[in-house]
Amino acid sequence: MGFPLPDTVEELKSLIGNEISSLRSAVRRTADRPAAPTPGSEVTAPVQTLAPAPTLPVRDAADPSCLCSTHDSDATGTCSLLHAIPASAVLLEPVHDETGAVRDFRIVAGNRIRSAEWLEAPDRQVGQRFLEARPGAAASGLLAGLADVVAGGGPLEGRVVDYTEQRLGRLHRAPLLYSAARCGEQVLATWRPVQSHTELLTIDAQYLASLGWGNWDLLSGKVTWSEGLSRIFHAEIRMPWTLDQLCDALLPGDLNAFSEFLASVLAGEEPAWTRIRFLVLGEVRTLDLLGRPVAGTDGRPWAVNLVARDLTPQIRSRRRIAETERESDWLRRQAQAERRVADALREALVPTHSEALAAVGLTVAASYRPAEEDAAVGGDWYKCRLLPDGRVLVAIGDAAGHGLEAVARMSQQRHALAGLAQTGASAGEITTWLNDLICGDPVEQTATVVAGHIDSERTLHWADAGHPAPLLLRDGHAAPLRTSERGPLLGALPGYAYETTTTPLRRGDLLLLYTDGIAERRGEDVTKGIDRLAALVARDPDPTPQDLIGRILADPEQSGLEDDACMLAIRLD
Repeated sequence: MGFPLPDTVEELKSLIGNEISSLRSAVRRTADRPAAPTPGSEVTAPVQTLAPAPTLPVRDAADPSCLCSTHDSDATGTCSLLHAIPASAVLLEPVHDETGAVRDFRIVAGNRIRSAEWLEAPDRQVGQRFLEARPGAAASGLLAGLADVVAGGGPLEGRVVDYTEQRLGRLHRAPLLYSAARCGEQVLATWRPVQSHTELLTIDAQYLASLGWGNWDLLSGKVTWSEGLSRIFHAEIRMPWTLDQLCDALLPGDLNAFSEFLASVLAGEEPAWTRIRFLVLGEVRTLDLLGRPVAGTDGRPWAVNLVARDLTPQIRSRRRIAETERESDWLRRQAQAERRVADALREALVPTHSEALAAVGLTVAASYRPAEEDAAVGGDWYKCRLLPDGRVLVAIGDAAGHGLEAVARMSQQRHALAGLAQTGASAGEITTWLNDLICGDPVEQTATVVAGHIDSERTLHWADAGHPAPLLLRDGHAAPLRTSERGPLLGALPGYAYETTTTPLRRGDLLLLYTDGIAERRGEDVTKGIDRLAALVARDPDPTPQDLIGRILADPEQSGLEDDACMLAIRLD
């Protein structure tokens, strides 16, 4: 098949058709040519002679393997031909009851072909009743079918019998394909497995390996496909594709590769191999093709065998893996960028504690721990600074959510609170204004906060918007501060007026402000978590703020935080 590579599918199909026509013409010329005489022999006119009568086998009446009662001794017995049938075969003699109906058969003769390992060969059952040799024949409907053949109902052609039989205490089943026809007064029956165990395993192997194979007879035009190839192309096995149909399914970019492949196969270059993409029911399927020609004695290829392996699932998986890797890489880059931003925000938003606080008699320590190890900062925040009027602003809050969005909301709320505190307003007023700001922003979410002041008289004036109350450690006892009213979450009720609670403090007191991630546990009432935290705080009656925070973070109960956690500890010296 030497030809220049075609530019279109139609050209390829035309070249294939011309090659097949040339092959058929050459084969016809060879078939019509008379045979050459043997060198040295003389050509003479044929002499007509009478052929001797054939010698016919004579039935041995003493031969127990032939019990046929319809054959004369000078005729060729049907039972002697059973061994030439490539399937299990028996000659059956009907057994009638009193009414003349067929109630059973007698096995007159049989061959040696076994249709299943657990079924005896027919020649070992000669002389037996059919129902004795094949007890499952009645229940399967086989006996009735054979009786119809005797009654003149015509031959039995390809009847599938789901034959079941119990042997040696075990049930066996095999689908058998039966055919039967009358032979004089007797019945010749043959059967074979519908599908052998080997064929079933072959089909399974094709499925597991995504394999299939086909044969294209170039002379007759007959195409034969395996079930695996039919599955790959989603085609009916009885309607396999011609070479032209394969060409029609080619992706345009693979036309040259498929042309070279066919040329190699028909030129006898084996094994020829290529990777081709076909469009099958709107889906691109990628196949590895291995091909070789089937050549005659004249060296001409008269058929093509192809083996195909479907790589589509692997390619689809690799594509998904590549897409996942690209997505993961993008997410890693995004996480790194967020981390850099979060690191910068943390440095800006989690302040160090100035000497100005120590000058007014306060020792302060703070800690922030995100629930996610890779996160640098989240929605939790705190504020502790000296105001121009001599008061110390003390606040801690929790903006809903995680990630950069929560960081952005936290930053807005923290800076808004710091700005409002400059007005000299009370803690309740500041919290009310902050709530109005959050309620007026459509993109904001709810938040919690405890905000207040410590004045020069060492009195804490504070307001609570849905946040856990601070813990007060005094004289070795720790308990939450009491408030006359704990207000709702920020952003929940527009126009709500928060009240200010006044709590006198004294020298040596230690305040611990914290977010709910410190105390809350999934499936547990939050009050239990607060009591557990209070007991932990009270273990040391006179800790420094930094020591207290370190002990809390080191406690095993605090491992595996489920939410961001922030703490602010203030001791009045």
